[in-house]
Amino acid sequence: MEFTSIEICAGAGGQAIGLEQAGFEHLALVEIEPVACETLRLNRPNWNIINQDVKEFSAKQYSNVDLLAGGVPCPPFSIAGKQLGHLDERDLFPEALRLVKECSPKAVMLENVRGILDIKFKEYRRQILNEFYKMGYQCDWKLFNAADYGVSQLRRRAILVALKKEYFDFFEWPAKNDKPPLTVGELLHEHMAASGWENVDNWKLAANNIAPTLVGGSKKHGGADLGPTRAKQSWALLGVDGKGLADAPPVNGSIAMPKLTVKMAALIQGFPKEWDFAGKKTSAYRQVGNAFPAPVAKAIGLSIKKAFIKYKQYGYENKRLASQIA
Repeated sequence: MEFTSIEICAGAGGQAIGLEQAGFEHLALVEIEPVACETLRLNRPNWNIINQDVKEFSAKQYSNVDLLAGGVPCPPFSIAGKQLGHLDERDLFPEALRLVKECSPKAVMLENVRGILDIKFKEYRRQILNEFYKMGYQCDWKLFNAADYGVSQLRRRAILVALKKEYFDFFEWPAKNDKPPLTVGELLHEHMAASGWENVDNWKLAANNIAPTLVGGSKKHGGADLGPTRAKQSWALLGVDGKGLADAPPVNGSIAMPKLTVKMAALIQGFPKEWDFAGKKTSAYRQVGNAFPAPVAKAIGLSIKKAFIKYKQYGYENKRLASQIA
């Protein structure tokens, strides 16, 4: 049974991949960055990619959609973005609420940095939930760590799920995976060895933990690297030079600490190995670093889908029985 979705702030497709794997058919994916739209078209030419500012997008034609999803911009709620919240012009929660009013989806899933769960945004979260309640939804926030769902990275993100009341009774957050994710060494061994590097097996043994959080960075930043000083130190403990990205894996005879390629970073972010990225190295890495890991999106998408299916199985029957009793 396939359900439908529209997605805002689609980026390079991490969330879209996960929802596709969960069984959602995308009716539209809205993304403002042209190069990210190129990435989406490169990998899924059949998807309806709309290169547009969310503020200019209308969802009125999608009134029968099952799910509205999106990873709304993080800077308004991140430390790096000064945590201005609703005072930040990049805050798109009001636009997401507008789109919900326009298309009235059965469910909504919005992703953001963990900072939005800070005490300073308690009142703003309450306002968001109140808007959903007025429209007939029940909602919940939850903090997810991508590593709990098979991603080889310490990545915590806040997820808001809202479902219309009749479906919310059947919704359960996804359980964590039983097995730990692969270490960086296990995940990237094949790719680090691709150019014949003879030290790759020793490197694999040393890279025996998951990665720190990948960051996409800002356009104002000069180039692609793997985060601030503390992150670079964590990468160094895994035998990875976090001061930049490589164009290719290390070659035989290389004695320098290896750098990740864009493809390696994408694997750490949970992208499938066949997913390609448009644009130059820095642009491609920013798409990777800002993505919502597909395995997490898949897990939550499956839980939402199960709520729909359970309602069809049990909700209708309960209504029928209640009408008979009345």
